[in-house]
Amino acid sequence: MERDELADFLRRRREAIRPAEVGIVDGPRRRTTGLRREEVAMLAGMSVDYVVRLEQGRSSQPSTQLLGALARALRLSDDERDHLFHLAGHRPPPADGVARLARAGLIRMLDLLGDTPALVLSDLGEVLAQNRAALLLTGDHTGWSGDRRYIVHRWFTDPAARALCPPEEQEHHARQLVADLRAAAGRRSGDPTVAGLVDRLQAASADFRRLWAEHEVAVRRADRKTFLHPGVGRLLMDCETLVTPDQGQQLLVLTPADAETRERLELLRVLGIQEFPTDQTGPPVR
Repeated sequence: MERDELADFLRRRREAIRPAEVGIVDGPRRRTTGLRREEVAMLAGMSVDYVVRLEQGRSSQPSTQLLGALARALRLSDDERDHLFHLAGHRPPPADGVARLARAGLIRMLDLLGDTPALVLSDLGEVLAQNRAALLLTGDHTGWSGDRRYIVHRWFTDPAARALCPPEEQEHHARQLVADLRAAAGRRSGDPTVAGLVDRLQAASADFRRLWAEHEVAVRRADRKTFLHPGVGRLLMDCETLVTPDQGQQLLVLTPADAETRERLELLRVLGIQEFPTDQTGPPVR
């Protein structure tokens, strides 16, 4: 770990980002054009004290999860993100597999979408990043580990993952999740990550075994689904999925499908996340 180089790199990247780039209002009393340390801490979900110690070269070695959060907060490019990992004494995350991070370009698209809920997902349905609007709508889906980081695994093994989806939509949604996983398994034939996930799901869920045996295949591109939000009620959303050229990551954009939903989303933005906290199991997002 190269503490001094890491400290200098983090400080310079923080100072290079304008607050508007990450959705922070630039008030008249701001003394610097870049981000404050407390703003980086807020965006990365860590303490201000730890950010200070990192920038002063006094910290312990940060984990790969913490580095990923910093890379998202500082809007690092793919090359900058890899450099960050090297300075911290870690191997950069591979293009595929367990330690995946959202592509820098997709993170910037999340920022540009502003008040429109949007998420970046892996091709196996792991939420890699969310903008604030998506956090308000669905809760935080980025903190899971193990198989629970995959939406399809939570859906078939955790009843709470289905609780906020209307009963009349649950069979349709389950079929879509399985069909999308089947398509990913075909693209990544022989990949032990996919094969292992499928095997563990078949062992854990009779419902998954039933649907997997039907061999339905369908890549999720566009859909309409209902979210039952605990604070503002029923939300009917159009879901549009944009896929990277290698089909490894997806940008999921959620827009209101009717005027009532639009009004309820406006209310949700006004009330904010502190008013209506949502559990991490939240409404399914795919």
